[in-house]
Amino acid sequence: MEEITIDHLQTIAKNRTDVIITQHTLYRFRERGITINDILNAIMYGKIIEQYPNDYPYPSCLVLGVSVNNNYIHVVCGSNGTKIWIVTAYYPTPDKWEKDFITRKVVK
Repeated sequence: MEEITIDHLQTIAKNRTDVIITQHTLYRFRERGITINDILNAIMYGKIIEQYPNDYPYPSCLVLGVSVNNNYIHVVCGSNGTKIWIVTAYYPTPDKWEKDFITRKVVK
């Protein structure tokens, strides 16, 4: 399968029924103060910053976007070409990411 593109994710995300979020993932989002609208906003206005083409069962990627409150957010999602599976989402922190929230800090 080819690399995931943000355009493709955005096309799928427009139909919310094709975005799959497990109960466990929803539970973690509540713990982190993240809503489904935050996830969708990040995908619709974000960009892919890392690709994981060998992930199983589908290739996945890391999207940098913004929440509905305009906070940077990372969303990890996979796609089979017709659906998106949300793996996780979190607010990136300066201890692990450079100021651009695109570049991982090197652990020494």
